[in-house]
Amino acid sequence: MRAPSALRLAAVALLLAGGGGAVHAQADKPAATPAKKAEDTTKRPPLPADRSIAQTARIGGRTIAYRATVGTITVRDDTGKEIGQVTYTAYTVPGRDPGRPVTFAFNGGPGAASVYLNLGAVGPKRVQFGAQGDAPSDAPIARDNPNSWLDFTDLVFIDPIGTGFSRSLVDEAETKKVFFANDPDIRYLSKVVYDWLVGERRLRSPKYLMGESYGGYRAPRIAYELQSQIGVGVNGLIMVSPYLDPAVGDDATALSPLPWMIGLPSMAAATLERQGRLTPAAMADVEAYTRGDFARDLLRGRSDPAATDRIVTRVTELTGLEPALVRRRGGRIDTGTYLREIHRADGTIGSVYDSNVTAFDPFPWSAQQQSNDPILDALIAPTTSAMVDFVTREVGWKTDARYNALSYAVNRAWDRGKPADTPVADLRKAIANDPKMRVMIVHGWDDLSCPFFASRLIVDQMPAFGQAERVQLRVYAGGHMFYSRNDSGAQFKADARQIYR
Repeated sequence: MRAPSALRLAAVALLLAGGGGAVHAQADKPAATPAKKAEDTTKRPPLPADRSIAQTARIGGRTIAYRATVGTITVRDDTGKEIGQVTYTAYTVPGRDPGRPVTFAFNGGPGAASVYLNLGAVGPKRVQFGAQGDAPSDAPIARDNPNSWLDFTDLVFIDPIGTGFSRSLVDEAETKKVFFANDPDIRYLSKVVYDWLVGERRLRSPKYLMGESYGGYRAPRIAYELQSQIGVGVNGLIMVSPYLDPAVGDDATALSPLPWMIGLPSMAAATLERQGRLTPAAMADVEAYTRGDFARDLLRGRSDPAATDRIVTRVTELTGLEPALVRRRGGRIDTGTYLREIHRADGTIGSVYDSNVTAFDPFPWSAQQQSNDPILDALIAPTTSAMVDFVTREVGWKTDARYNALSYAVNRAWDRGKPADTPVADLRKAIANDPKMRVMIVHGWDDLSCPFFASRLIVDQMPAFGQAERVQLRVYAGGHMFYSRNDSGAQFKADARQIYR
């Protein structure tokens, strides 16, 4: 997932390995051997050795026997010095069939562990979270996931440094330089994928990458890095609610209508869903208006008062907001205003990840939102508790280190660089280089964090690459984590299976 920077998010401490103690010379014993370096009391205990257990799950109508492994991959700098430890969770079906695919999964943030795709979407076990009615106090019990992909691919869930149990072994300044920035992040994670393939003797296997949110930014860049620099071909990419183009969004140029265009269809989808009228046909009309009359009227601006009147009338209908509010905004509705105002009458506030998932607003009379996102706050407890219980109790990978399902400290420290369309450029180059690579981009209709319409516009600007739907776009009922809805998760699996075939 992509953490929304506009919200007030509680701080999460990121513990980093520190420096050593002082060496004190003894003036009265000049010939003595040098004093030993004082013990580094800030150094944490080592992480446990890799550990595997045998498990089964009922998936796709049959019982699948597999091995669940929690392990660590060392990250080294150019001199060979160990600078970080990346933990992963792998689910593999025994047999070592070289034709069996393996899929590497990343979440986003930056600062999110892979637990959301693992225990929410495609892993063999599932914990319910992210839907209306789910609560942090719900028992974090993992049950067999019928929508798991383990019946057609092995799965490796990777936690970047600062998330899960993964950790840096260098100081804070060096950590930001080598881990918490766009380009270094791609380089070391690509090497982690390579190291796992070599260590498990899986270089002959078909290889797929899955990334959610900022993980969707990572996936095409990692694919191109593996393909062009490390020497590993990738058969397919699955980008889940991807954050593909940082250059287009709320902070884009004031001359561009795109920020207003990419959010409107998701607001309209949420309105249609509340009315029981959400269908692909209805959304096709919304999209046609957005890229047609809405865009033209936005570009006319105040030079054509009738254009503003048309926008206000149509946007009021699409969003369900009060006409007076829409007129004050000139028909240009930002995400924060929509989430606050659409549910104000019942004292709740919507989530940026699915605007129809709400929580009570603890400060309903405040002019600004004073609380965190409803989904973001509610999913930390079940995902963290379920994952730590699985790792420490079931697998027996014993550690007292803190598990970070979502680290706000990593997100704050991240160097995002200059907004650019690098993931889209790398995606184009990777597809152009490999005529057999296939790509699927998937979204939830109601997501305002990474709206589906941005991907629609991006895909429509791509070349055909010699084959219809080399890059497929699929949209499902739900929001950023649409897979939390059983029907959407099942359809997602059915569509993805075609990519693997």
